[in-house]
Amino acid sequence: MAGEAIGGWALAAVLLFWGVGAYNRLVRLRAEIVRRFGAVDARWRERHALLLQLADALAALLASAQPRVEVLRTACAQGEAARLHASRHPGAPGAIASLGLADEILAEARARLPLPARAGTDLPTLDAQLGQADTAFAFARSEFNAAVAAYNVAVAEQPTIWLARLVGFRPAGLL
Repeated sequence: MAGEAIGGWALAAVLLFWGVGAYNRLVRLRAEIVRRFGAVDARWRERHALLLQLADALAALLASAQPRVEVLRTACAQGEAARLHASRHPGAPGAIASLGLADEILAEARARLPLPARAGTDLPTLDAQLGQADTAFAFARSEFNAAVAAYNVAVAEQPTIWLARLVGFRPAGLL
C-alpha cells in the first residue's frame, strides 16, 4: 500500500513538473511572437512613411497620377488601421490576416504608380529607400512567421495540445 502511494505521488509530481514546463514553454514562445512582431511593426511604419513621401512627391510632379496617388494614400490608411489592430493582437489569426491583406492591397497600389526618373527630384532616392524598406520588412516578416510556426507546432503537439486547450493557448496566424 505504501509503495502504491509513493508511486502515485511520484506520478503526480512528474505530471505537475511536466505541466509547469510545458506551460512555461508556451508562454515563452508566445512572448517571442510578440517580440518578433515588434520588428514587423517598426519596419511597416518606416515603409509607410516612405510611401507617404512617395505619394506626396508624385502628386507634386504629375497631375495625371493624382487618382493613383489617392488610391495609394487610401491603401496606406487601410494598412495603418490593420497594423494598429495587429499590434494590439500580434498572434491573433484574424488581425494578422487583415494585415497581410492590407500589405497585398498596398503592393497592388504601388505597382500601379508611375515612377518617372526626373533629374533634380528625390524620386530615385525614395525608390531606393523603399527597396531597402521592403527587404527589411520581408526579413522581419519571415522572422515573425518562424516564431509563429514554432509556437503553432508546440501548441499542436501531443500531449501539450491538451494543456494548451485547457489554459487557452490557440494557434497563431502567419503573416
